[in-house]
Amino acid sequence: MTSAEAGTLRRLAPPARRFLAHRKGVLVRLALWSLAESGQAFLVGHAVARSVDEGFLAGDPRRGLLWLGIALVAVLSGARVVRGVFAQLAGVTEPLRDGLVRRAVDRSMARAARGGPGGTDRAAVSRLTNQVEIARDSFAGLVLTLRSFVFTAAGALLGLLSLHPDLLVVVLPPLAAGLALFLVTLRPMAAAQRRALAADEALGDHAARARAALRDLAACGTGPGAERSGADLVADAAAAARTLAGWAAVRTAALGVAGHLPVLALLVAVEWLRGHGVSVGALLGAFTYLVQSLLPALHTLMTALGAAGSRLLVVLDRILGPEPEPEPGPGPGSGSGSRPSTASGPRAAAFTVDTAAVPALELRAVTLSYGVRAEPVLDALDLCVAPGEHLAVVGPSGIGKSTLTRLVAGTLAPSRGEVRVAGRPVTARPAAELAALRVLVPQDAYVFSGTVGDNLAYLRTDASRAELDAAVGAFGLGPLVERLGGLDATVRPAELSPGERQLVALVRAYLSPAPLLLLDEATCHLDPASEARAEEALAGRAGTLVVVAHRLSSAVRADRTLVLDGVRAQCGTHAELLGRSPLYRDLTGHWNS
Repeated sequence: MTSAEAGTLRRLAPPARRFLAHRKGVLVRLALWSLAESGQAFLVGHAVARSVDEGFLAGDPRRGLLWLGIALVAVLSGARVVRGVFAQLAGVTEPLRDGLVRRAVDRSMARAARGGPGGTDRAAVSRLTNQVEIARDSFAGLVLTLRSFVFTAAGALLGLLSLHPDLLVVVLPPLAAGLALFLVTLRPMAAAQRRALAADEALGDHAARARAALRDLAACGTGPGAERSGADLVADAAAAARTLAGWAAVRTAALGVAGHLPVLALLVAVEWLRGHGVSVGALLGAFTYLVQSLLPALHTLMTALGAAGSRLLVVLDRILGPEPEPEPGPGPGSGSGSRPSTASGPRAAAFTVDTAAVPALELRAVTLSYGVRAEPVLDALDLCVAPGEHLAVVGPSGIGKSTLTRLVAGTLAPSRGEVRVAGRPVTARPAAELAALRVLVPQDAYVFSGTVGDNLAYLRTDASRAELDAAVGAFGLGPLVERLGGLDATVRPAELSPGERQLVALVRAYLSPAPLLLLDEATCHLDPASEARAEEALAGRAGTLVVVAHRLSSAVRADRTLVLDGVRAQCGTHAELLGRSPLYRDLTGHWNS
């Protein structure tokens, strides 16, 4: 037994003793019904032997039929015994299930009450439903099979001994060999079961975290990383299942040794047994004990103890064991969890560049088509944005504005050409490096269930309280923060309006150390005054700002505007574009109205 398993048994032993101590009456009644089962097993084989030796072979068929009648009564009484056993079993298994449910709920609620990163216990669903039911069914199976094997085996072995002691000499060695092989599989089977359950929990937890962070995964280009993490977890679960299946095959071999070799040994030893005075009736009684009582009980024991026993030990350890340490979740920076790895600190320093020496953003003959024969959304687009510049992007709906931001963010690869941010190609760049170079804020802002401060410092966890307060003031977010209860109050995303969620996401981007901010209609739910205030704050931040404009005012405030018209792109100041871009003049007229 491993140290982990020994520790598990030590932890579970005291509560198990307390649990059983409160149910002594049920256990006594269960033992009495089991004694009846033991007597039944003894009577069946003994009656068969006597019916042959004292009845049919002795020329007294009535005596033989009488013994067979006794065997028949013993067999029929088994139904009453089983009914009595199951009636008492519920008094043990249902209280266990109720206690485990309470423990799982209390544990999950306590973890949720603590809040903070890792506070949500996503594995609680698995514990409360699947694992509790596994524990109840496994415990019931163990009680039934252990009780049945002990009392049935006692009755059968006593019967063999009463018929002739030499019968035990033939039957016991293969039984012991099969049991020994079975016991060898218990420890690795339990370890494999533990890994399988852990893999199942990890996969479910990853799926829940990834689903909650879908917007961030898409915005920051870490979807492939999350996909790879999920694939690794699926592979781990499959490997654990294969290991479990391998040990199950060994257990099947043990069952074959214990379940079939005793009968074969008895057949081979018939002549030797007859030479030692074993009667024909005793031989038939021995076969009856093996086939009707001992071997079925052994088969049930090995099947249940191997599968249900290891499952029960592992599941009880996970429900009643110590609280595991919260694991970091995938976020946009890591590809696994709900919180992103930030671009601050040493990691960000590794990707800093001399922004005065290279363009903040550069597109070189970039072409993007969503199919081999499809018309290009962007066709040989060249663009150069200087460090600290404020660029607006305008154009009709569906013209490729969001596609452009995805290309710049590195979440979409161009068909041809190259995209560089701060002098670095973004295509196929690791997620951590992309997170340090740019931040993309989509139209549907992402706010998670955490504190207000955690949401605002999402991309820069080392932001001080003074910096958070200054950012809140710059964006006019003070009334919302005050209404929610301060920076340490918990945010419930469903209770925020779309505009409030966008303001939270914009402050988050403002605090990010990334040199390039990409806003893909990220102010569409704000009123014009709030939008102007937010863009003014973002433009005053150290770094470069690219805004897919929702209103004309965004283009007017920008240093330059890029007009996408599906034929050729034009870039210039507001005044320059009014003079040379009919589409820009047309859009301007529509927006003014």
